[in-house]
Amino acid sequence: MKKILKKIVEKEKPDMVFLGKQAIDDDCNQTGQMLGAMLNWPQATFSSKLNIKEKSLEVVREIDEGLETLEINLPAIVTCDLRLNEPRFASLPNIMKAKKKNPWSY
Repeated sequence: MKKILKKIVEKEKPDMVFLGKQAIDDDCNQTGQMLGAMLNWPQATFSSKLNIKEKSLEVVREIDEGLETLEINLPAIVTCDLRLNEPRFASLPNIMKAKKKNPWSY
């Protein structure tokens, strides 16, 4: 998976890549960390709040002792905690529309 994501990032050239922290089998946050290492980008893991600055990110994350604030340069990898955003649920008509769309390829 990380190799596929790396190719997409190299083609699209984003300033930030957001990933989740969970996989189907565990809560180890591996994909974001491996992608960050492959791209040689800074990474912020388990992020619960973001402040975007001109060329950096201020990231707040929850740790055992409370909250920790980090500042990392862009471009960066950010893995998200459940508190970063409240998820939206797709409506049935939008799910049906999505089924008809062609996926892009790289």
